[in-house]
Amino acid sequence: MQINYQETSKDLLKRIDIHEKYGARDIDKWNIEVLNPQPGNKILDVGCGAGKQCFLYSDYTKGQADITGGDFSEELLSKAREKLSARGDKNIMFQFLDFNKSFAFPNNSFDFLSSAFAIYYAADLKFTFTEAQRVLKPGGRLFVTGPLPENKQMFYDIIKEASNQPIPPMPGSSRFKGDIFNTIDSIFSKTELLTFENPLTFPEVQPFVDYVRASLSEDRKLWTSMFNNKEEYENLIRKIEQVATRWFTRDGKLVMTKVVGGILAIK
Repeated sequence: MQINYQETSKDLLKRIDIHEKYGARDIDKWNIEVLNPQPGNKILDVGCGAGKQCFLYSDYTKGQADITGGDFSEELLSKAREKLSARGDKNIMFQFLDFNKSFAFPNNSFDFLSSAFAIYYAADLKFTFTEAQRVLKPGGRLFVTGPLPENKQMFYDIIKEASNQPIPPMPGSSRFKGDIFNTIDSIFSKTELLTFENPLTFPEVQPFVDYVRASLSEDRKLWTSMFNNKEEYENLIRKIEQVATRWFTRDGKLVMTKVVGGILAIK
């Protein structure tokens, strides 16, 4: 199934900032606990964006792991390289990587491959995860994170009330436990699904609206059933803000729980 999806780096970085500012739990800590990267590991992060995971692994291994970050967005790769230059890590390399095409690495290259909220948008899941399996060493691990169907339910409930329309299918959450898990399970020797919950508590309405804007920007192709131009987009945002304000007045806060799945597989 072809996924028509594009997100601007500005929107992505805004959402990451909001997660970190208002979240009760640290998904980076969870990631490290699951993977426990070690000095000497060779690591590939697919859909690395601005390099967040790569820098996390480098810090944890004190610069003693060999880390490659790959992404399709030259804009995000540029940001990653800027930060790399400022940090001075010698063990990290960033390069262009289109996960819909063959990975430019030999067989059995990496100890583990991670992909946070990215690789599951692949057009052909079997092809992409077969490539992931190919470049891993025997016994190597794959760790893919993404939203589960129950993810940020409040966000969708408010949009549904504001728009009086059904929520369009989300290619991550709508198929993470199904197509994505089953595809990985058919390719790898052992597969398990882990769960991470992180409640985001907004002390006022505006940061929630900022999150909504970052999620429903005109560059998002997933929401075209609700808006097709800037006027329709702004009209929807106004309605969402009105509903969110009513909820906030009623409850004294807005709590949106991120429910993230982690598929951990072994070659």
